[in-house]
Amino acid sequence: MHIEVVTLFPELVREAVKFGVLGRAIERGIVQLGCEDPRAHTQDVHRTVDDRPYGGGPGMVLKPEPMSAAIGAAHGRLPAGSPRIYLSAQGVPFTQALAKEFSTLPGMVLVAGRYEGLDERVIESRIDKEISIGDYVLSGGEFPALVVLDAVARLLPGVLGDDRSAVEESFDSGLLDWPHYTRPVEYEGRKVPDVLQGGHHADIQRWRLKQAVARTWMRRPDLIAKGGLPADAARLLDEFLAEREGDEHG
Repeated sequence: MHIEVVTLFPELVREAVKFGVLGRAIERGIVQLGCEDPRAHTQDVHRTVDDRPYGGGPGMVLKPEPMSAAIGAAHGRLPAGSPRIYLSAQGVPFTQALAKEFSTLPGMVLVAGRYEGLDERVIESRIDKEISIGDYVLSGGEFPALVVLDAVARLLPGVLGDDRSAVEESFDSGLLDWPHYTRPVEYEGRKVPDVLQGGHHADIQRWRLKQAVARTWMRRPDLIAKGGLPADAARLLDEFLAEREGDEHG
C-alpha cells in the first residue's frame, strides 16, 4: 500500500513511523510512505503557505495554491483508486470499520492541515473525504494522520506477527476487548482467572465473549445500542446482568 502525507512538517511524520508495527511494515515494503511539503510549491522568498482569513477573525488559513499543488503532486505518485483524505474536525468519525475499508485501497493521500485549516475551495475541488479522530482540537493534522496510518497498516496482511491479532481486537466485533493476562499466575494477590488456566478452548471463548460484552455494556453502551448484539452475546449479557443484580442484593 502506498500512502502519501501532505504536511508542513515532513520530518515529524518520517521520524514517528520508524518505530513499532508501522516501522516494520515500511521496512518490509508492505507500506510505502512519502511526504509532500506544500512549502516546496510556493513562489515567494518566504515560502508563504498561509494568509489571513476573509471576513476577519483570529488565526491564519492555508493558501489554496501551494496546498493544491502539494496534493496534486502526492496524488500523482499513487495508483488509480487512491482517495485524497483531509484530517479535519468537521470530518466523519474514524472507526475500525473505516480503517478496514481504507486497508483495501491501493493507496491514499492524507492531508494534514494547520492553523485554522484549508481554504474551502481546496476541500471542494481536491478532497474526496474528510475524517476526524475525535471531538477535540489539535494543533495540526500530523498526529491524526499517524493514527490513521497505524490503524490501517496493522490490518494489511503480513504486518502483524499473527494475523489473528488484527481480528481479535477491540471494536472488530462491535465490542470492547476482554481482559488479558500473562505470567505470573498470581501478582500482588490477584490471580489469573481459573478458566484461562484450564486449557478448555470453548470455555475460554465463552468467558472472553462474556467479559467483552460486560465491559462494553459498562463502558461504551452506545456501541451496543448502535450495533445490537448477536444472540449468543445477548444471552451472556443477560447472564452478566443477572449476576450483577444478585451481587448487589446479596
